[in-house]
Amino acid sequence: MSREVLLMVDALAREKNVDKEIVFGALESALAAATKKKLHDDVDVRVNIDRITGNYSSFRCWEVVADDSPEVTPSQISLSEALKKKADIEIGEVIEEPVEAIEFGRIGAQSAKQVIVQKIRDAEREQLIKDFLDRKEFLVSGTIKRMERGNAIIEAGKIEAVLPRDQMIPKENLRVGDRVRAYLLRIDRGGRGPQLVLSRVAPEFLVRLFELEVPEIDEGMLEIVSAARDPGSRAKIAVKSNDQRIDPIGTCVGMRGSRVQAVTGELAGERVDIILWSADPATFVINALAPAEISGVVVDEEVHSMDIIVEDDQLAQAIGRNGQNVRLATDLTGWQLNLMTVEESDKKNQAEFEEIRKLFMERLDVDEEVADILVQEGFSTLEEVAYVPLNEMLEIESFDEETVNALRSRARNALLTEAIASEEKVEHAAGDLLSLEGMDAQTAKQLASQGVSTRDDLADLAVDDLIELTGMDKGRAAKLIMAARAPWFE
Repeated sequence: MSREVLLMVDALAREKNVDKEIVFGALESALAAATKKKLHDDVDVRVNIDRITGNYSSFRCWEVVADDSPEVTPSQISLSEALKKKADIEIGEVIEEPVEAIEFGRIGAQSAKQVIVQKIRDAEREQLIKDFLDRKEFLVSGTIKRMERGNAIIEAGKIEAVLPRDQMIPKENLRVGDRVRAYLLRIDRGGRGPQLVLSRVAPEFLVRLFELEVPEIDEGMLEIVSAARDPGSRAKIAVKSNDQRIDPIGTCVGMRGSRVQAVTGELAGERVDIILWSADPATFVINALAPAEISGVVVDEEVHSMDIIVEDDQLAQAIGRNGQNVRLATDLTGWQLNLMTVEESDKKNQAEFEEIRKLFMERLDVDEEVADILVQEGFSTLEEVAYVPLNEMLEIESFDEETVNALRSRARNALLTEAIASEEKVEHAAGDLLSLEGMDAQTAKQLASQGVSTRDDLADLAVDDLIELTGMDKGRAAKLIMAARAPWFE
């Protein structure tokens, strides 16, 4: 029988073009399935085939569980029983006993055959997909073989792929027999084996189509930096040239618009705006909002956002139909864009001016005139007044050296007072948290400094939130939160 096993493995490996180890594994699963049927469907069986001799052995397996487990299944064994068989066994480990191996000739059972065939089929599909990925073919072309629940099953050479309904361009009417292109979105490895999942709405699909139509991109002379889409309606791509002699926009448009029209035709008429990329974020955003004319841009790098100022007659165009233009520009640039009219911008600036002026008047104990000068010179925080290089402040014509030194001294004293008050607040809050079992002073201070200052604040947190705030392990985080929630259950 052992020779028969080896011959069968060798024949199947050659016929299906898969590794012998795959066939051995499939055969072991089939023998295990047949053995389980003979013993009991719920038991766990392992079969081991010797790769050299072809001899095989069968083992019944049990997972070791605690004695107080609510229900012990046929594939489990209590710890006390397991210890009778093996002295050093622990919970979670597996204990095995040899069982009579079924005869190889009885593998003819249909269920066993199905296991072998399915395993080999999965291995074949995995090999095909591996070969496919090795070729880096992310743009897939094929014919729609059938429709299943609105999803299109596409035959791409020897591989079947699925184009889900939600990855089709809206209002696109695809039929069986149609040839389509799509982007390889991901590979799903489910119960039915690995499967290619395609998309016609992903921004990457647009990028791949331009790579196909514009050879300069493949040659490295042009580069698509980013892309954003409203599938079936409008899209934007940002391009830059790596060769001074090439106009990136004109090259992507092509002679009489031939290149961009070819892409638009593949995308069911989706209009594509080609935007010139710029290393300067403000310039890039202005380009991305075209054709609207921008009057000004205020950049806030801390929150990664920009206030975009436009004249009243340009606002609607900048926003676009249903917010489409500003939404695509936001996706393309990666910046949060806040559109506002010149009048709205003036009101916002005035409000900010007055707020900063009030801060300086109160905290630096200066009059309105001095506060106005500081704001007009670009100062917006006490830290800037306290620590901006002295020579920069001395350049302010309205201030002499004595005034500058006085302002810097007052700013530093105000910051010190603020820091002491903040530390006292943290100390007080930490004291409340320290009454919890398992809490230590360092963790209490760390939490209080981040706004978690009471038992109730801690009780409202999820375990993941506490881990993110402190970096502690999951077990300790769970215990602290349960300690904080203890009053809820009293």
